[in-house]
Amino acid sequence: MKLSKRLQFIMEQIPDGSTLADIGSDHAMLPVAAIQSGKVLRAVAGEVNSGPRDAAAKQVATSGLKDKISVRLGDGLDVVAPGEVDVITIAGMGGALISSILEQGLNKLQGVKQLILQPNVGEDIVRRWLLDNHFVLTSEHIMEEDRKVYEILTAVPENTNGTMLTNDEVYREYEVDSGNGTVKVTKDILIRMGPWLLKENNDIFTAKWMSELDKLTRVLKSLGTSSLSSAEAKSEVFAQEIQQIREVLSCLPKDRL
Repeated sequence: MKLSKRLQFIMEQIPDGSTLADIGSDHAMLPVAAIQSGKVLRAVAGEVNSGPRDAAAKQVATSGLKDKISVRLGDGLDVVAPGEVDVITIAGMGGALISSILEQGLNKLQGVKQLILQPNVGEDIVRRWLLDNHFVLTSEHIMEEDRKVYEILTAVPENTNGTMLTNDEVYREYEVDSGNGTVKVTKDILIRMGPWLLKENNDIFTAKWMSELDKLTRVLKSLGTSSLSSAEAKSEVFAQEIQQIREVLSCLPKDRL
């Protein structure tokens, strides 16, 4: 099965021989491709609405994989039992929704060795959830497809991964030279922008954050014309965030700005 560049990359992160749950499976394209490639032994395709569930079931049947892919109707991780799968993928949702699905299904994460998550927005919300729930972010990837930017986050339970990587290491604060002194990359900035993406700082990452700066600046300008009592406090928060992001971006190679 031909996958989009985004789904292809997600599939490549799945360890060989895994059992997979794809939540919000959307025609079960990822589970079908993962089974066909031999990467995944068996899979669950979960959908919360009957229409997408029926479309996924049709795709699985057409592919001749009904004995290897179970298509289920249910809310989030309700579609799996504890210990049933060892890899979970959730892609194409907001970060708040992905975090909510993980939180509500926390008891279903027993035995899960890897989470592969692709939030459309709110990546920092997902990073915060992973950190608070002792999952270590082992890699991040940013890509552009059809003029949309996607971030793919891969995480494993802390203290169980082969590299013994810890959250303290991933989110350790550090200083970088801006040319006019040093800039501190704080834990909050690492969560906001992505610890691995910051280290890679490729062109897509830089362009994304230049665009985010434009959006934040427009919000700050709008707050400046507001008569609400809360506007001043909000303005201070936005101004501080803009300053922090600008300082970090100023430390990236100048030919990328």
